[in-house]
Amino acid sequence: MTWSVMFFINSCLLGVGLAMDAFSVSLANGLNEPKMRIPKMSGIAGVYAGFQFLMPMLGWIAVHTVLEYFTGFQKFIPWIALLLLLYIGGKMLIEGIKNEADEENEVKKLSIGTLIMQGVATSIDALSVGFTIAEYNALMAVVASVLIGAVTFAICMGGLAIGKKFGTKLSNKAAVLGGVILIAIGLEIWIKGVFF
Repeated sequence: MTWSVMFFINSCLLGVGLAMDAFSVSLANGLNEPKMRIPKMSGIAGVYAGFQFLMPMLGWIAVHTVLEYFTGFQKFIPWIALLLLLYIGGKMLIEGIKNEADEENEVKKLSIGTLIMQGVATSIDALSVGFTIAEYNALMAVVASVLIGAVTFAICMGGLAIGKKFGTKLSNKAAVLGGVILIAIGLEIWIKGVFF
């Protein structure tokens, strides 16, 4: 593979495709915390972008080193994403229903642990991108991964902003809606990974 305009276009398009799960989770986080400030939004989008950068690189390294181990692990990727997102989404859903019943308007803040779990869950399928960029040399793989991360960052900032806007209007329903979105994403990743 050589450097070309198509290389950059393909990397950006790959980033768009991979960022859709992170966009949905960003939307849910924005819904859940409508008063989130720009530095926190940047941090959240940065975590997702970091994982979207890291996973294709790990996949590329796996292809070039321990392919036989990675191939065995690949069948567990949809299950891991499903379990993580069911846990996070279920917890958010239960808390949203409890808060609705108690009529509390206090918004639950996103913890670092939950953010890391969301980052892993929404990017773990990007490990397999290492196979698609396996023909790239190391520098091209890094550049492609950086572009994927940059696209993810921009898309997630948009998701957070949209979620914040509607979160203000839906305040007490936001956690419930966010939990449902996360569970739906987990099921979608699992169905695509297991049946297609």
